[in-house]
Amino acid sequence: MNHRQRLEACITGKSVDRPPVALWRHFPVDDQYPEFFARSVLEFQSAFDFDFVKVTPASSFCVKDYGVVDQWKGNPEGTRDYIRYPIKHARDWLKLKPLLPTEGFLGGQLRALQVITCELDHSTPVLQTIFNPLSQAKNLVGKEQLFVHMRQYPQELLAGLEILTENTIRFIQCCLPLGIQGIFFAVQHAQSTLLSSNELEKFILPFDQKIINAVSHLWLNVLHLHGKDIYFDLFPKEGFSVVNWHDQETSPSLQAAKSSFQGAVCGGLKQWETLVYSSPKDVESEGKQAIQATSGERFILGTGCVLPIIAPRSNIQAARKSVEK
Repeated sequence: MNHRQRLEACITGKSVDRPPVALWRHFPVDDQYPEFFARSVLEFQSAFDFDFVKVTPASSFCVKDYGVVDQWKGNPEGTRDYIRYPIKHARDWLKLKPLLPTEGFLGGQLRALQVITCELDHSTPVLQTIFNPLSQAKNLVGKEQLFVHMRQYPQELLAGLEILTENTIRFIQCCLPLGIQGIFFAVQHAQSTLLSSNELEKFILPFDQKIINAVSHLWLNVLHLHGKDIYFDLFPKEGFSVVNWHDQETSPSLQAAKSSFQGAVCGGLKQWETLVYSSPKDVESEGKQAIQATSGERFILGTGCVLPIIAPRSNIQAARKSVEK
């Protein structure tokens, strides 16, 4: 089986020659330059031959054209620190204008994506990372102020979310001709410790659903529910063939999730304890335990979030090896 055949069989519950496996990571500094970013993604895939390629830009890529300033300061996950937020007051949400997806930093991401899809074998699916509108809003105003605006100035924030949703759909429409097979949809705030269920339904679901509708025809959309105490059951999964979350840190378990979701689950490996701090033998053992726990059916071996950039190459290779029979 090639990568696509294996994934198509996996997500529909058919037999596979081995479980699919995929890891993804940030490429700090390089992710600010389209050609270097594309080359880093391609080299990572060439080294480990994962079953799909998740293109993982910095989270600021979709809002940088609004004046966000960020910098990589050595975070071992490769994420950047936000230095300047352009939204200072609630009324600033009303001033947001739609972005042109082919220009500025968004346009640079499209150029990187074009290089990646052109150079990869067509049997290797490519997923573009898409941050949901509320995650983008956080990166425009900051974590603390986001919740202030949500609870004190909801109408202004909702107006901003409409613009961010429009931007996202237009960007995705530009990604489609480049050959993506799906999106990796990152939802960061669907956690009961952050939002009430009413807030989930007001500030996340209506906007996310518009984006999901725009990609529902793609066959390999991955839903990523970030964090702990996630609203796994409340978040709609129609339109997704794979769900990924921090399964080693929060419920549900991989096995439990399979009982309520008809597609494939992705996880099984601890991103820090195992892939960074343990030995290749431990990584391979944990991978095989996850395969055994899920019977290797409708299961993709991966982590609950990004692979730390300091993860040893030997451990990454051990994860890749663990799916082999």
